[in-house]
Amino acid sequence: MKKLLAALLVMLGINAMADDINLWQKSTLNSIVQKGVLTVGLEPGYMPFEMKDKQGNIIGFDVDMANEMAKAMGVKLQLVPTAWDGIIAGLLTGKYDIIMSGMTITQERNLKINFADPYISVGQTILAPKKHAGKKWSDLDKPEYTIVTKIGVTGEIATRKMFKKAKIRTFETEADAAQEVLNGNADGLVYDKPYNAIFFAEKGTDKLVHLSEELTYEPLGFAIRKGDPDFLNWLNNFLNQAKNDGTYKKIYDRWFTDSSWQKKVM
Repeated sequence: MKKLLAALLVMLGINAMADDINLWQKSTLNSIVQKGVLTVGLEPGYMPFEMKDKQGNIIGFDVDMANEMAKAMGVKLQLVPTAWDGIIAGLLTGKYDIIMSGMTITQERNLKINFADPYISVGQTILAPKKHAGKKWSDLDKPEYTIVTKIGVTGEIATRKMFKKAKIRTFETEADAAQEVLNGNADGLVYDKPYNAIFFAEKGTDKLVHLSEELTYEPLGFAIRKGDPDFLNWLNNFLNQAKNDGTYKKIYDRWFTDSSWQKKVM
């Protein structure tokens, strides 16, 4: 009986090992190492995470993190610019290996894709004409006011959830929505705090106010396809290492503390 039990345990162990090997062979991480290239989907229009400089190069916080990631994998990096409304579909159809594009972790998105641990947290704030200085978001929720945001992002979700009386208009890009406020055609832009702070500092100090109290809690994460525990494990260990060896802080300071990069894009 003991011999039979031992044989059964050995067989179960062999089967489990075979499952692990099969899982690794199907892993995106294994595919990246084999082909020697990490492909990253992103929408270059979200300062300072990803944007184009004056020469058309894609730069930003996420790009620097992607470069460090490729370096740690020992592979080359290939950026794949993609429109936001198709960025998850592009991942699911294998157009790229990972999304690194300032994507907020939401439960709805998490039903379709998996996220590594959050690498930064941002919240929605309001950029408004100077006449609204000192007001709260609820003061702008009136029929005579117009609130703008970008279509298909968490800013739109928050806007439609919170603003029940104001008129709501959506735009394809955050830049177009912000410009609408700057031109005096809207009473508030609901969008991510980093973007609003940068736009205000660069273009709005004499015309706008930044109502910087965060309306939401929004952790951002790198997104991958479901069913890939090896890749997810590697990404979380990469983030942990980067946050504890100074790499993350160096990149963070470059894009969120030092403003010299703005001369490259403005």
